[in-house]
Amino acid sequence: MIFAGRFEGKVMVVTGAAQGIGAGVATRAAAEGACVVLADRADFVDDVAGAITAGGARAVAVRCDLETHEGAVAAMQVAVEAFGRIDCLVNNVGGTIWAKPYAHYAPHEIEAEVRRSLFPTLWCCNAVLPHMLANRGGVIVNVSSVATGGLNRVPYAAAKGGVNALTRALAFEYADQGIRVVATAPGGTEAPPRRVPRNPGEASAQDQVWYQTIVDQTISSSLMHRYGTIDEQVAPILFLASDEASYVTGNIVPVAGGDLG
Repeated sequence: MIFAGRFEGKVMVVTGAAQGIGAGVATRAAAEGACVVLADRADFVDDVAGAITAGGARAVAVRCDLETHEGAVAAMQVAVEAFGRIDCLVNNVGGTIWAKPYAHYAPHEIEAEVRRSLFPTLWCCNAVLPHMLANRGGVIVNVSSVATGGLNRVPYAAAKGGVNALTRALAFEYADQGIRVVATAPGGTEAPPRRVPRNPGEASAQDQVWYQTIVDQTISSSLMHRYGTIDEQVAPILFLASDEASYVTGNIVPVAGGDLG
């Protein structure tokens, strides 16, 4: 369902916008009137932005590595140069790279999980705040996860727990300055195969067993006993980003069929 004009006059930066939930958020926000900036390190983010502009909306793609502070700063700068301001930031970068019991993680794998699922949100929040403070307001929507209470993803769970803490602390710190900070916590979500896999290595038989544990636990933990759809994740993200949620800040909203994480 499209709410025509809901984001008219707003500028929204969406990270991880080349595919999946991020592409869905950017596409629908543009259809509802937003000028969107799609940030991703994959070159096919240009395709998503091109499809949006072909439909008559305003969109700019920026290729950057959001695991670095420099990449986050560059993304915000592109938004300001293109559209003059930033009203909303949706931090969508993240996702489990490996799935296995914690004792089987190597130190470099633990660091990689945290870099992927916590640091892009940390960096982007830091980079966007000066612009929102200059505008005397804005909204940050972080995409966390109910997997903070899941199996075989301890480093990822720790990273998303950090996203939750960041959400609450920033909301408290900046509420008096007109900035809302909120988050959704998605559960398992059906999506097309990733064009760039998070873990390009070939899965062993044991890896497949460990991953199946995640799938089984996700379905059993959901009261609806199913995965959600991308549209079912996009809708609450955009609600929280909109003026309809003007009295909501500091909350992490589970979107997982009843699983609270």
